[in-house]
Amino acid sequence: MGKITIAKNNESHFLIKNFLKKRKETEHMKVKGVNLGNWLVLEKWMSPSLFDGTTAEDEYYLPTQLSKEVYEAKIKIHRSEYITERDFTRIKSMGMDAVRIPVPYFIFGDREPFIGCIEELDKAFNWAEKYGLQILIDLHTAPDSQNGFDNGGISGVCKWSQDPDEVEFELTVLERLAKRYGTRKGLWGIEILNEPILEDMWESMNVAERYPAVDPEKAKGTKPNTMEFIRGFYLEAYDRIRKHMPEEKYVVFHDAFRLKAWKDFMREEKYKNVVLDTHQYLMVAEMSGCEQNVENYVSYVEELKKDIAEMQEYFPVICGEWCLFNSLAVGHDTKGGQTVLNGVEGLSEECISAETKKEIYNTLAKAMLDAWDAGSGYFYWSYKLLTDTVNTPGWVGWDSWDLGRCVDFGWFPIEK
Repeated sequence: MGKITIAKNNESHFLIKNFLKKRKETEHMKVKGVNLGNWLVLEKWMSPSLFDGTTAEDEYYLPTQLSKEVYEAKIKIHRSEYITERDFTRIKSMGMDAVRIPVPYFIFGDREPFIGCIEELDKAFNWAEKYGLQILIDLHTAPDSQNGFDNGGISGVCKWSQDPDEVEFELTVLERLAKRYGTRKGLWGIEILNEPILEDMWESMNVAERYPAVDPEKAKGTKPNTMEFIRGFYLEAYDRIRKHMPEEKYVVFHDAFRLKAWKDFMREEKYKNVVLDTHQYLMVAEMSGCEQNVENYVSYVEELKKDIAEMQEYFPVICGEWCLFNSLAVGHDTKGGQTVLNGVEGLSEECISAETKKEIYNTLAKAMLDAWDAGSGYFYWSYKLLTDTVNTPGWVGWDSWDLGRCVDFGWFPIEK
């Protein structure tokens, strides 16, 4: 009996010691950043003109509706113009210290007909290091998708985790990224996978209807991932990444839309500088029944702050995607952030005064930044939006997705 007691005491001592060590990791790191969305991973709603002349709703089908020459020209022009050196100086002037860069699974150019973008990421590192910014590389997509979203590469399809060969391919992409950038001064960390979806979020977002599959045959067998699979994938990915990336750089994993489900994860001594990423949008709160007024938005965020503070005891927690966008400031119910692309009719002209909109956004910015401060920081989504939110019916009021406009209009505070 005595030996068993000693063993238990030793185990408890180890767990407490490890908990305190990992808690110490959370005490020093704070990040303020912005996402470079729609640069290397396309999202039609953020740059609709890129899809002109096609009926494609996502990046997967775009090259199938254009000639090889036209497709390559469109993509190369977009990438060269959408983000440039000047944008990095602008981001620095906003008081940011980092950028999160979504990259596709075909970043190395080995998945035709898609065009690789490793040269663009190389440039981003050179710019970041020159202007004192750091980069979080975010592997944003997977073959046959990890979530069925339009930003997962192919709408309405979620089968990646069912194919062992494609799972292995995704792991090799992470390895290659770590090998290429692991020791770069400008690397903040690598995020294993963006927004893998589980059954609860799959159902609450009604993914199959919100993002209908173009090809039912292609979508056959589609279903959400399991938590068991995602946990196993994260563990394997950590080992692959750490082979090439020093321990002082961060390995980031997304919460799979279950922020508080990770208290027992990666508790062992070997896991160092692991960051938990949660994505929090007010449009999701609206989907869950949050009333569309400032008081209820703030109450929702205050409860979220408590959850972040709770999880901060286990991991540094960042809000890797968030935005000031909400239906109240738009002026109509967006049905959880749905657009004309989802068949939801929007406004053709502003119905909220500039003063009222600024007041709404200022109040929400204060509450949300305070919530992220209970953790280890944030990355705003997104830096830039090319959608015309003035002249295009259905898109009026969507300008808060553009951090540059938020800063210019005084909606978002600059802290230098």
